[in-house]
Amino acid sequence: MTEKKSFGNLVLNNAMIIFMIGAAFVVGFLRPTFFSMYNFKNLISNTAVRFIIAVGVSGCLITKGTDLSAGRTVGLAACIAATFMQAADYSAKVYPNLGELPMFVVLLGVVIVSVLIGLLNGLVIALLNVPPFIATLGMQTIVYGACLVFTGAQPIGGLRKDYTNVSSGSIFNVQLLPYLGLIALIIGIVMWFVYNKTPHGKYMYAIGGNENSAEVSGINTVKTKLVIYMTAGLMYGIAGFLLGAKSGGASVNMGMGYELEAIAGCTIGGVSTNGGVGRISGILIGVLVFELLKIAMQFMGVETSYTYIVQGIVIIIAVALDIRKYVAKR
Repeated sequence: MTEKKSFGNLVLNNAMIIFMIGAAFVVGFLRPTFFSMYNFKNLISNTAVRFIIAVGVSGCLITKGTDLSAGRTVGLAACIAATFMQAADYSAKVYPNLGELPMFVVLLGVVIVSVLIGLLNGLVIALLNVPPFIATLGMQTIVYGACLVFTGAQPIGGLRKDYTNVSSGSIFNVQLLPYLGLIALIIGIVMWFVYNKTPHGKYMYAIGGNENSAEVSGINTVKTKLVIYMTAGLMYGIAGFLLGAKSGGASVNMGMGYELEAIAGCTIGGVSTNGGVGRISGILIGVLVFELLKIAMQFMGVETSYTYIVQGIVIIIAVALDIRKYVAKR
């Protein structure tokens, strides 16, 4: 009886993953090109950028917070990167008298801006005790406005080939080994180490489990939260830089809604919105499965309008199942 109950809980707790993978196999059966090498590369590339964003959001969720400014920060990062990575001979260059900057310098500048946004989020949440939902919602609007001012609401194109090759290139020209996948893998390994093998990771899980107990035990919760939101900003900056290269351009609407996809990927992958629980491997699985569902709907010819409806339903169900697990433990 106990074994049946455990099996039932296992199936129910992973119901979203099982359903999405099953749906993907059905689509693959109906559309044989779904399992093509090109589509796999596209899946890996899409997952890579979203995974990096989700890793940033995960630290916030584990400490019972959230970050609704993630998508807009990614969009601003992409716009900044695209602006300073335009080809010298592009006729509509934003800064025509500016020479070509080294790619690392542009990446560093983008990351600094994103980390500062994360720092502001952390200060408002940790020092002013503003609820993360409200603080990051306000920051979302601020960042969007800043992006409108920076770009003049104009799309940015004409990017340098060395920049776009970051997303289109592959290791040894093997389609299943895109650079984006390698970058995401490296970030995943580094963040796994941070979450599981460093004092910061232990403090993060302790705060998510019980913040008052963490403070009593001597953990500097303010400092830990600041590092968490700054790390999130770092992830958004890297993701925005890569997204600009992948898209071949940028606009103010880039990154819109990505924070919800990241939260959905995290929740599907086992990161609890109630705090204290979450693994990097689970986040990867959650994001991968979520992207698999989106691509499957595209192959089935589902209109974009309906895909948003399905994604919204998935987010609600994923969070509902997470809350159910929390209530069951009580």
